[in-house]
Amino acid sequence: MFKNQQLYHQLFFRLILVLISIGVSMFLFSKDLLYTGFFLLFVSFLLLTEIYFFIKNAFLMYDRTIASILQNDFSADFSKHKSYENYSSLFQLYGRLKNKQHEELSKDIIYRSILNNIETGIIILQKENSDWNIFLMNDYFSKHFTVPKVSKWHYLKKQLPSLCTIIEEQNFQEMKTSLQIRVNKQDTQTFVIQTSATRTFNQEYYIILLDSIQKVVEKKEKEAWINLMKVISHELLNSLTPIRSLSQNLSELVQQETLSAEDLDDIKQSVATMHNRSNHLQEFVESYRKLAMLPSPRKEKTELSGLLENCLQIMQPLFKKEQITVVNSVDFSRWILIDKNQMEQVIINLLTNSMYALEDKEIKEITISAEVKEKRIYLIITDTGTGIDAEIEDKIFLPFFTTRKDGAGIGLTLSKNIIEAHGGYLAFENGENQTKFTVCLLE
Repeated sequence: MFKNQQLYHQLFFRLILVLISIGVSMFLFSKDLLYTGFFLLFVSFLLLTEIYFFIKNAFLMYDRTIASILQNDFSADFSKHKSYENYSSLFQLYGRLKNKQHEELSKDIIYRSILNNIETGIIILQKENSDWNIFLMNDYFSKHFTVPKVSKWHYLKKQLPSLCTIIEEQNFQEMKTSLQIRVNKQDTQTFVIQTSATRTFNQEYYIILLDSIQKVVEKKEKEAWINLMKVISHELLNSLTPIRSLSQNLSELVQQETLSAEDLDDIKQSVATMHNRSNHLQEFVESYRKLAMLPSPRKEKTELSGLLENCLQIMQPLFKKEQITVVNSVDFSRWILIDKNQMEQVIINLLTNSMYALEDKEIKEITISAEVKEKRIYLIITDTGTGIDAEIEDKIFLPFFTTRKDGAGIGLTLSKNIIEAHGGYLAFENGENQTKFTVCLLE
């Protein structure tokens, strides 16, 4: 009966029984019924003892549950006590906190698994008073630098002094730089280090990311070679497949005892096709040779505006034919140290690309501008063409990649190589109804 009632109801009934028992015993003493009165006093004592243990057990359950919560110990199983309605709210709280902890543990395992599978060295530091402790070190960092997973910063400093010193010099502030680290007592390697600081719930964390430059370069080189091989194999198969088919056809024809006029026409057409495809292959190989054997620039002082005027004069007949308006806003005189012939080729390539981008446009305009910043000259060629699709933005500088039917796909690649050989860079920017190519050179 008492099980289904609330704790305070049960305690109230027990107190009422004690009071009644004491009251009746006092009444019996007044009637000189001593033995009966002593018996009821003894019963009252037993009831008080039962109340003591009842309260003690009630609070003991609360103490156990709250202690488990405070110590993050959710191993206890209170399911056998579910029939106790007095503790239903307490058990619900315990169950929710237990499920919450399991969710947090699952997330922590997943996050650590992700970090351990990333091929980048990661350390997360946690500040405790004025010292830093290692909150997390992923497997890649530990294996790559052969460092045990220590928990204290000063232990790590003994293993990797060059890394820890540069971080301490920056006073654990955010930074991005490169540094040399000796790995496995071998030659030093260059790494890019990037750090960030964060604070959550009054707790400071410092995140360190280390990436090997060699690894990044090798990855990029591999991707470049794969893309190049795809382009080369595509071009070769486009020419070799029809040549092989035509040669088989010719082999069958020459084995005949007599040849008809129709057979002779087939032979002529086949030979002509094979000749055209061979010429295409030769042009393709010549283009590749031009890229692979780009001569070193023979630099000489050249005036920028004069260089642009020469290029515009060369392109003027084509612009006139296509009804393209060219606005040259470069009106200052600047001397730059460049290979004049190579730089003319770059500018002509960029102007030619702009001209083809304006083929189907009503407003055909090319703007040439320049600006000087921090001893660098930025030459900007902007057209009002169709722009570059987002899907091919990362491919336009690949060798032999082109969107034109008659394009060779080496113009932008060759231009980029020439600019880089001059110590500059070539970049592009897609805007609304315009495309902008920027050539950056040292003044």
